[in-house]
Amino acid sequence: MQLIDSLGRHINYLRLSVTDRCNIRCFYCMPKEGIVKTGHDAVLSYEELHLIAETAVGLGIEKIRITGGEPLVRAGLIGFLERLAAIGGLRHLALTTNGLLLEQMSEDLFRAGVQRLNVSLDSLDSKTFAEITRGGDIQRVLSGLEAAERAGFPPPKINVVVMRGVNDSEILDFAEMTRERGNSVRFIEYMPVVKEPGWQRFCISGKEILQRIAERYPLEQVDKGAYAGPSRDFRIPGASGSIGIITAVSGHFCSECNRIRVTATGQAKGCLFSDERTDLVPFLRPADPQRLREVLKGIVAGKPERHGMSCDGYAHSNFAMSQVGG
Repeated sequence: MQLIDSLGRHINYLRLSVTDRCNIRCFYCMPKEGIVKTGHDAVLSYEELHLIAETAVGLGIEKIRITGGEPLVRAGLIGFLERLAAIGGLRHLALTTNGLLLEQMSEDLFRAGVQRLNVSLDSLDSKTFAEITRGGDIQRVLSGLEAAERAGFPPPKINVVVMRGVNDSEILDFAEMTRERGNSVRFIEYMPVVKEPGWQRFCISGKEILQRIAERYPLEQVDKGAYAGPSRDFRIPGASGSIGIITAVSGHFCSECNRIRVTATGQAKGCLFSDERTDLVPFLRPADPQRLREVLKGIVAGKPERHGMSCDGYAHSNFAMSQVGG
């Protein structure tokens, strides 16, 4: 079975958040003081999250990515991942993390059936990393990357939010990781989620990022896989890793969007930057698999054509990225 939306897009990818809590405070993701903590009763249980995943796979979802907040801070995660990996028809199980807990959890994640890790890492400089994350220790992340490979994972994908005047001087350093370490690095345009005055000063277009890399390295375009996200992918000849460019602000990729997302509190969205959301809780408490199935189909059918964000501004309401699952 395939999930096709009203515009003919094949929807095969679910981003499923298990928590809105995080152990760092990246300044582009949440306020310095953090967010108001969601009560435990409001966060979906693992049984409820599993029902959503199982229902979505039954409809045609083939890839699930576990997100947060920081998913590794939620107790009991490994057992939940084992149950997800056992869902018939699920072809790809991935997880996005900030990497701070990877050193101690990589082996358990691999044994649980996670196939791919994405690590958010916005700087290779310890001082800059600490400034962006408001106190994070980059050595823990780097140790986590090494532990993940020892556990059996392919080199984790690295997600880099590029911000002018903050970390854009490191673009070539990250590009070199695709040659030296074999990581695939995805450069992501800064996406404003809060209307901070002058937020445009951080914006660097994907075109400029690519030009900077191309001035140093020749690049060849790479075909994306069936479950790939919205990046345009390239490779430095001879490198085992690839370079991805995600242009959510300067160049919409909405015509190729293949995903829906569900927050840790059960709010389903067809678009990250849409204010429209559907509360799944009434179909989970008590569980009503048939109605849940129909509601998920309706979310796919109602996916918007595109979001309204650009370098000039945006219309969506402010939100903390950690509350929506990135």
